[in-house]
Amino acid sequence: MDLKALGCVVLLPIQIFYYIVKATVCWFLPSRRRDLTGDVVLITGGGRGIGRHLAKEFAVRGAKKLILWGRTEKCLKEACEEIALMGTECHYFVCDVANREEVYKQAKVVREKVGDVTILVNNAAVVHGKSLLDSDDDALLKSQHINTMGQFWTTKAFLPRMLELQNGHVVCVNSILSLSPIPGAIDYCTSKASSLAFMESLTLGLLDCPGVGCTTVLPFHTNTEMFQGMRVRFPQLFPPLKPEVVAQKTVDAVRTNTAFVYLPWTMHALIILKRYSLIPFTNINYFSKCVLKTLTDYILCFTLETVCYHRVPLKKSTSSQEATPA
Repeated sequence: MDLKALGCVVLLPIQIFYYIVKATVCWFLPSRRRDLTGDVVLITGGGRGIGRHLAKEFAVRGAKKLILWGRTEKCLKEACEEIALMGTECHYFVCDVANREEVYKQAKVVREKVGDVTILVNNAAVVHGKSLLDSDDDALLKSQHINTMGQFWTTKAFLPRMLELQNGHVVCVNSILSLSPIPGAIDYCTSKASSLAFMESLTLGLLDCPGVGCTTVLPFHTNTEMFQGMRVRFPQLFPPLKPEVVAQKTVDAVRTNTAFVYLPWTMHALIILKRYSLIPFTNINYFSKCVLKTLTDYILCFTLETVCYHRVPLKKSTSSQEATPA
C-alpha cells in the first residue's frame, strides 16, 4: 500500500466524523436559502402537470428567467403566456429529451438566446401503464429514453457551464415508486429506479464542487393527467398529492439545497422499512428482513389500485412528455 492510499485510509474515519457533525449541526440551524432572483431556470416537460406548476412557483419566488421544454407546442405556449402575465420573462422550445442530438442543439440555442441555465429541472416523464407481457417493445424503450436517458443528455448539456460558474442546481422530479415498485407500471418503476441511481451518483460526485448541488424529489401519487386511471384505496390515510404542493416543496428544497425529499413525510417510514434500518443486527434471521421488505412493498401496492392486470384500466395510454406523475 503506497503512502497516498494509506493516507486515505487514515483520514476516512476523520472525514466520516466531520460529515456526521456537520449534518447534525445543519439539522438544528436554520438553512440558508438560495436567492432565485438571478437564476435562469429550465424545466423539461414544462407545458403541464407538475412542470407547469413548477414554472409558476419559480416565477412567484422571483426567478429571473424561465425556459420551458416539451414536445407539445400548444401546451408550452399557453404555459409561457401564463408565466409572462405574472411578470417573469419566459421562453419555450420544442424539444424531445429522448433525442440526444436535439437536446444538445436546443441547449446551444438556449445559451445564445436566453443565457446560461443555472437551475435545471428534469421533470419530463411518460408511463405506458401495462404489465410487461402486455407492453409494446417500443413503448418500453420510450419510457427508458425519456425518463432516464433524457436526464443524461440534459445534464451533460448544462452541467459543465454550472461548474465553470460555480453556480448551479440539478433537480430531478422522481417518484416514490423508484424505491417501492408496483405492478402495472413496470416501465415507469424501472426507469425511475434508474433515474434515482443516476441522481444518487451525481449528488455524490458533486459534493466537492462549490456552488453546484442536486435535489431529488420522490412524491407519492400525484393528481396529474399521467396517472388518471390510478386511484388511492384509502384516500383519508394516503391522500393524493396536489401538483402545486409538489412544486412548492421542490422549490423549497432547491432554495435550502436539500438533496432528497420524500412526499408526503409519511413516506419516510416506508423507506426506513425498505432499507431495513430498523434491524441493527445482521444476524437477526434473514426471514425477518424478508418479512419487512414484503410488508413494505405490500403496504404501497395495497394503498394504490394500480392499472395492473386490467383491474383499473387507464382511460388512455398517456405518452405525453409533459405530463408528470408522482
